[in-house]
Amino acid sequence: MTVDVLQQTEYMTGFIIERSSKKMKQSFQQVLKDHDFNITVDQWVVLQELNQSNGQGQIELASKTFKDAPTITRIIDILCKKAYVERVPNPTDRRRFKICLTKHGEQLVSQVMPHVHAFRQKAYAGLNHKQLEQLKTALNHIFENLNTI
Repeated sequence: MTVDVLQQTEYMTGFIIERSSKKMKQSFQQVLKDHDFNITVDQWVVLQELNQSNGQGQIELASKTFKDAPTITRIIDILCKKAYVERVPNPTDRRRFKICLTKHGEQLVSQVMPHVHAFRQKAYAGLNHKQLEQLKTALNHIFENLNTI
């Protein structure tokens, strides 16, 4: 493979990753809108993370969802106003809060999850289990490479 072809392949791979990521986010946002869930994809990411591990601190939640401090604060504020999450004082550190799903938030997660699964099935249609695992491995490898920069 010549240098020009290799460079073009590298460029196209990054473009394809970015294009696919944006399309997934746009498409899932449309699913949320179509079903009147009244949340954004970024809000969903936070709700889903709390569903996996409820009661996280704001810093930990920001790290796990790849959000910066102002963004995660804004998302949590919005989710609090919608009564999906609440800030609960941390018993071991009065300066910090744990972010917890409310019952209303748990109900929303339960309502959204079937649509998440249906969306993923459509997005991954035509890919078998081995291909999905290879895709995950490749994307995680790229991610880890970028962590060393």
